[in-house]
Amino acid sequence: MLRRTWLVFSQAVTVAVALLFVVVTLKPEWLPRSGGSMVLPAPTIVQAAAPAGAAASAAAGYSGAARRAAPAVVSIVASKLRRKNPHADDPRFRFFFGDGPDTPQAQTGLGSGVIVSPEGYLLTNNHVIEGADDIDVQLADGRQGRARVVGADPETDLAVLKIELDRLPVIAFGNAPLLQVGDVVLAIGNPFNVGQTVTAGIVSALGRNQLGLSTFENFIQTDAAINPGNSGGALVDTQGNLVGINTAIFSRSGGSLGIGFAIPVDTARQVLESLVADGRVTRGWIGVEPRDLTPEIAETFGLPVKAGVLITGVLQDGPASKGGLRPGDVVLRIDDAPVANTAELLSAVAALKPQSRAKIGVQRGAQALDVTLTVAQRPQAVRGPER
Repeated sequence: MLRRTWLVFSQAVTVAVALLFVVVTLKPEWLPRSGGSMVLPAPTIVQAAAPAGAAASAAAGYSGAARRAAPAVVSIVASKLRRKNPHADDPRFRFFFGDGPDTPQAQTGLGSGVIVSPEGYLLTNNHVIEGADDIDVQLADGRQGRARVVGADPETDLAVLKIELDRLPVIAFGNAPLLQVGDVVLAIGNPFNVGQTVTAGIVSALGRNQLGLSTFENFIQTDAAINPGNSGGALVDTQGNLVGINTAIFSRSGGSLGIGFAIPVDTARQVLESLVADGRVTRGWIGVEPRDLTPEIAETFGLPVKAGVLITGVLQDGPASKGGLRPGDVVLRIDDAPVANTAELLSAVAALKPQSRAKIGVQRGAQALDVTLTVAQRPQAVRGPER
């Protein structure tokens, strides 16, 4: 009897151990864990939507800004026919230089642009379309169209084009004067013709000038990658609003080195409105040759001021000459706006309306006085061969 009981017990233990081995091997989730709780199937995770606007988390990135701005950024192909040499039909010319192509060849340039109105107006750089015979625009949605030049302003390197397409995406204008160094910005364009590309960086500096890029310089500097083909594209804030038109880079290799420049949107807007309304930008002019006043010059001439713009030359019979401005005067104010350097003087004078009267505050030796003159219209820009 005892032997039979032991045999039944042994068989039961053997079966139990075998079952335990099978469960551990094939269904370990059936076994209890510490604390006695049973492991349940993993729940389905629903990711909460990231908050919109400036409060968006770092994980959300800047995809919202890119989605809002990118549809309004276009690619531009500007074609210029290479003119046939007028001597190409001369046998002697053909003997020395060969026959050459029988038909003119087209040279193409690539750039970007930004649609700024539902009517089809778009902003780009003047150097992107300068001298072009044909300008083709491709939208981010794949549509294409031929653009015509509404007007160009070489002195700011801006141009306005117009395309005739329906249901155009339009970018919103931001407020460039509110930008601060360190603000995040995105550059959108078509670098190297690889297709629309978005790069991110920060505002590295504001008010950059004396770079020799254009007459009126007040650039936003950014380290967002800007490369050939980005010219005329959009610089946007984290809300997707346009704050600048990408224009140039500092580079020794032709690629981005982290120093790019954009024209502030407030300047671009003024040029846009003038070109659409009048076909040209009208600016004030007084006819002087200025240079920045340095502490050394001020000390040499015994001037009581340390900042301002020294007038080194006055155009004969120009507005400044007729108003009594003299070489050696230091301009301190245009009307009520102080000017501390040549760039500020140039911008302040350009903002004056032709035929208006302006009061110029100057320092003449030890004497401070006001000179009143009649503003003229700034002559059309004459660009040198390097431009």
